[in-house]
Amino acid sequence: MQPSSCPDVSIRPGPPMKPLIKYVPMIVTVGVAVILAVHGRIAQPLHYNEFADGSAVFGIHHAADVISNTGFALVAIWGWLTLRPRRDSDQLRAGWPGYRLFLIGLFLTAFGSGFYHLAPDNARLIWDRLPIALACAGLLVGVRGDTRPGLKTEIEATVLGLFAVAGVAWWAYTARGGADDLRPYLLLQGLPLVLIPLWQAIYRAPRADRIAFAGAMVLYVVAKVCEVFDHGIADALGFVSGHTLKHLIATMATAAVVWGLTRRFSERRACIAVCPVKLDLG
Repeated sequence: MQPSSCPDVSIRPGPPMKPLIKYVPMIVTVGVAVILAVHGRIAQPLHYNEFADGSAVFGIHHAADVISNTGFALVAIWGWLTLRPRRDSDQLRAGWPGYRLFLIGLFLTAFGSGFYHLAPDNARLIWDRLPIALACAGLLVGVRGDTRPGLKTEIEATVLGLFAVAGVAWWAYTARGGADDLRPYLLLQGLPLVLIPLWQAIYRAPRADRIAFAGAMVLYVVAKVCEVFDHGIADALGFVSGHTLKHLIATMATAAVVWGLTRRFSERRACIAVCPVKLDLG
């Protein structure tokens, strides 16, 4: 019996385009780190904690900014229930330590960000930034594992997770001295936007994976733009602030990531269900 051909739903990448190109992500990472080091400290904007949302629901101040974090928890639960049972599969094994950290960070973001927006100040902001940093670290490790099958990423997830904690702790420590420095935190937030497309291009990730992550990256950039124009969007639209939109669009970005991962298994099941078996009687 000879099975008929089915769509290729493997995440196993092809060979790199050229041997030397595989060093580009490392060169970019070192280059960005050097630029940030030379640049000097990057301080938080003076009025960062002054958000446009003034809504109140059932006694909850800044209700729209608080409640709009719920989506992060829902996406994290969806991802955990769908992906964890398949963590030992060929499609997920190498990336799971990173994606596990991503989902945990995403779930904690719903609570950390909600807690922060109840009464925004620098003390509460720590609990907003910490899970976001962990989610970014996890996403980096997860995609790196995807593009390098067989790679053991447990140690990488631990090291990058510790860097995420240290980066937020560095900001909190420097903020207490009146000279806050966001560079490590910003580095961890920015690297996924650069390294993920590079890794997927260099190691020829499946087209569907590229589309899912590209959509997530675009949505994340749009979310950051909404964050910057928080008050302007609130003044223009009236019914919603830019920061609330940021939460909603960022939730869509995380959902795109989880959808891209769960798609691997739904496509494989569909292939098994519909691909006929040919009898080779020759």
